[in-house]
Amino acid sequence: MKTESVDVSPTRKEITIEIEPKVVREAYDRISDNYAKQAKVPGFRPGHAPRSVVRSRFKSEIRAAALQELVPDAVNEAITKYAPGAIGEPNVQLDNTEALEKFGEEPISVKVNVEVLPEVELQNYKGLGVTRQTRPITDDNVNEMLEALRETSAAMQPVEDRGAEIGDTVTINVDGTFVDNPEEENIQADEVEVTLGGKGVQQEFTDNLTGVKADDEKTFLVEYPEDFTSKGLAGKKLEYTAKVTAVRVKELPEADDEWARSLGEDFDSIDTLRAKIREDLEKRALMEADHRVRAEVMRKLLEGHQFEVPQSLVDHQTSVRLESVVRDLMGRGVDPRGQEINWEGAREEMKGQAEQDVRGSMLLERIAEEERIDVSDEEIEEEIQAIARGSKQSVEQVRSVLTKDGGERSIANRLSNRKALDLLVANAQITDEEWREEKDEV
Repeated sequence: MKTESVDVSPTRKEITIEIEPKVVREAYDRISDNYAKQAKVPGFRPGHAPRSVVRSRFKSEIRAAALQELVPDAVNEAITKYAPGAIGEPNVQLDNTEALEKFGEEPISVKVNVEVLPEVELQNYKGLGVTRQTRPITDDNVNEMLEALRETSAAMQPVEDRGAEIGDTVTINVDGTFVDNPEEENIQADEVEVTLGGKGVQQEFTDNLTGVKADDEKTFLVEYPEDFTSKGLAGKKLEYTAKVTAVRVKELPEADDEWARSLGEDFDSIDTLRAKIREDLEKRALMEADHRVRAEVMRKLLEGHQFEVPQSLVDHQTSVRLESVVRDLMGRGVDPRGQEINWEGAREEMKGQAEQDVRGSMLLERIAEEERIDVSDEEIEEEIQAIARGSKQSVEQVRSVLTKDGGERSIANRLSNRKALDLLVANAQITDEEWREEKDEV
């Protein structure tokens, strides 16, 4: 067998294989004889038909069997020799189909295209210059969090001595009829809570339910805009009949020591609560600053290392990103199949970042190799435990999923890359700068 390899690109090799006629004839003869022993040919006793007759009658089957025997072994041997780290399935094509007509008389030529990992030559990766900005925590930030806590502690009190006002929550049983298409199924729902003047509440609901009391009934029209979030209602006009079952007002607790103590034994006063809120916000600000530093280090690393990456890995990472978007939509209760989303366009837009993901991962793996970064069994076990806690699953469930996704090897790669990035950050030239709010580009 003669073989030759050509580098088509840093990530692709083309291997030419030539199987000598002698080898082809040997396989051809052996398979023909096996067919002759079993074939039933009119005019001959079973197993006694001449090889030439069997070949004529079962020409396609015998040649296919010979190729199936010869080509895969030849391809595997050539890939082992020239591309032992090949990615994915090779693309195999017969290069001289005319040889099939003179089977065993001429060599069989095969071309194999395989994808390989490129050689990653490391440039300067230590001492990367980056800046760090840490968001300052103001009294306004603390007050916002304090108000959010008051909202979570709010109690809904029934309103009995007046009609509903802006800000009140009106509970209704509602029946809606499509005005322009009465045959369309009515919208019926019970115990619907409507916050008058609230975000996302159609103005017609606020206008018609203001002033109502429990047991009142109102009938009114609602015209939904063409760009309404619910596609089934967008541009439609409905007549609603709403039966009021309750009117309630939100009562916020006083921001005093008594309320602070009700939140936990760690808070003995409102001042202690404020101090804790500030501390938590400052910790969060530091984590955000560190996250931005790590992202900036990776950006600088990628800028200094431009190289071709395998397309199959980019396609896989693009799919991973797309699946993440779908899971996020489903997690928010949105059916992605019902959304008017150009998924093919979204995939194309994600390819650029997916390529950066792959290049970044390859760089971190190469740095981990250069720096002799190891991951212990104890670190892998700790990571599995952390994943279980974060996902609120049992360790057994996490291990079951990991088995499908590459198991502990994938965990080890992730930890190794994380350690490599930690090393880059530890050796970076970090300059602290004053915080600047990011402005939206027009």
